[in-house]
Amino acid sequence: MDITIHSSFLPHNDADAAIGFYRDALGWEVRNDVGYEGKRWITVGPAGQPDVAIVLNPPEADPGVTEDEQRTIAEMMAKGTYAGIVLRTPDVDGAFEKLQGAGVEVIQEPTDQFYGVRDCAVRDPAGNLIRLQQHP
Repeated sequence: MDITIHSSFLPHNDADAAIGFYRDALGWEVRNDVGYEGKRWITVGPAGQPDVAIVLNPPEADPGVTEDEQRTIAEMMAKGTYAGIVLRTPDVDGAFEKLQGAGVEVIQEPTDQFYGVRDCAVRDPAGNLIRLQQHP
């Protein structure tokens, strides 16, 4: 089989703030910005990987999610426990300095982990955990 990752989803609760993080702080491209019924779906991705993307979506747009579930999702997003992604970089310290300089919320400064990577963690404006890893 030939199966690759095309896109994955992360929730957002403020489209403009999400664009500010992924485009301006992380340095990714905004590939699509689609509005429908007052909501926006934004596709972003690293410039060097045109076939891989993250779709930033409004979590309340899923018609199968009840109002109670929407409240739970909003609470988990506010706590930073709903969603996340692990990214790879050849220079975690340099990437961290840039993100910190952009004013992003820092969760963990660059650290050598016992499992062999150096990584750090920040949150995007929606509370999603973004881990950046540097592999040996």
